[in-house]
Amino acid sequence: MNDQPLSSFDLPALLEALLFVSPSPVSVHQFAEALQVSPLQIEQALVALEQRYLSTEAPSYLRLQKHQGRFQLTTAAEIASFIEKFLGLETTTRLTQAALETLAVIAYRQPITRPQIETIRGVNSDSVLKTLLSKGLIQEVGRAEAPGRPILYAVTTEFLQHFGFSSIEQLPHWENERDEKALEVEENTQSEF
Repeated sequence: MNDQPLSSFDLPALLEALLFVSPSPVSVHQFAEALQVSPLQIEQALVALEQRYLSTEAPSYLRLQKHQGRFQLTTAAEIASFIEKFLGLETTTRLTQAALETLAVIAYRQPITRPQIETIRGVNSDSVLKTLLSKGLIQEVGRAEAPGRPILYAVTTEFLQHFGFSSIEQLPHWENERDEKALEVEENTQSEF
């Protein structure tokens, strides 16, 4: 066991090491509990770590990814081809236009039901949803409080990794008034039953 006090360590670098060895994303609470420090100290250290990765003084191809309140280390999207070549991975399969449209709807409106997705897209989305589920880009996150209790879908951490986002907040602002109105009509129709 290490006898050095925590104060003698660089907290952002310590969090980086813990993220490196963690097999899954880690919450602020998990860090705080393991290191016996306040969640605020952890949050500040995570911000500092992210700033280190984005610094122009010492560029890094590591990124801190946040999704659903959990953090993990990933590599920058711009080096994906080098990583695929190094690891001997096949080039990732391209997504169809329908899959990309459906992913966009889910990412911006999550959690969202299949009928709501179909209202926005104007077409049946069963097969696209199955494909996205099988690729791990979306997940079922519960059921809506509506007639038939339809499944709610949301994007996954794999979605963020696939598109090179650190968090869902990095998505550009959605500005499609027609889709907003279609979604409102669908929600009003469901609440009438």
